[in-house]
Amino acid sequence: MRFINNPEFRKLYPFQSRTMRIRGFRYHYLDEGTGDPVVMVHGNPTWSFYYRSLVKGLSHSYRAIVPDHIGCGLSDKPGVGQYDYRLKNRLEDFETFIRGLDLQKPLTLIVHDWGGMIGMAYARRHPEAIGRLIVLNTAAFPPPQEKRLPLRLRLIRDMPMIGVPAVLGLNLFVEGALLMASRRRLPVPVRKGLRAPYDTPRNRLATLKFVQDIPLTERDPGFDIVKDVGNHLHRLRHIPMLICWGAHDFVFDRDYYDEWHRRFPNAEMHYMEEAGHYILEDVPETVLALVKAFLRRHPLP
Repeated sequence: MRFINNPEFRKLYPFQSRTMRIRGFRYHYLDEGTGDPVVMVHGNPTWSFYYRSLVKGLSHSYRAIVPDHIGCGLSDKPGVGQYDYRLKNRLEDFETFIRGLDLQKPLTLIVHDWGGMIGMAYARRHPEAIGRLIVLNTAAFPPPQEKRLPLRLRLIRDMPMIGVPAVLGLNLFVEGALLMASRRRLPVPVRKGLRAPYDTPRNRLATLKFVQDIPLTERDPGFDIVKDVGNHLHRLRHIPMLICWGAHDFVFDRDYYDEWHRRFPNAEMHYMEEAGHYILEDVPETVLALVKAFLRRHPLP
């Protein structure tokens, strides 16, 4: 992770690192600014670096908080025998983290990719803690219309003889995302920043486990959580919601966007043809402006 100490990186990510001990591991997070708390939950294979534009843009008026899941970003990266890389533990870690912050006001939750399932499962369990919801290319329900997982993900998830060397050895999940998740060629320092924590096979374990843990059927660990959240999302309809969606996403495509609209018909929705899965890399200024306006229109009590 040599690039982390590079002045070029610090220019992109000029934040103070903080840590909390969870399950005995260092759980890294950002906590910038003061005011109403805005908590951002990343997915796979990103980390808190992905939210840097929102942290910079919001921390002047809000308390911007972004954790790195265990195994990701600047958090500890335990081996398989030390940590169970499952949705259940991800959710419990996040609950412990929020409890440790001792927030005195309802939080605004921003979620992307796997962060959607983790964050919305938290919201399902603690609706009283949520003041506003902001959704970016993610899901919090089983695949709509019984959609199949794309072949690239199925190979990693279901064929370890292919997935393990591809992800751990060649870092193809991170490198593939850099090529396919954005609509533009990302600047070299940004690409270095997104891949920096995943520089060795050991440090890439979480990127593999997130894919292997995708729950698709009732036989899969974590499917009970996905099903429960999907069945009870309607209980969050009273919470103001903003949905910003990159149109060019080969996993979270238009069907997922439409499913969010069906479940939350009163949400403010923006479908962006100029963006892909990494919406905050493609149109960061546009999303930041929409988020700021949304927060102003829906002040917390």
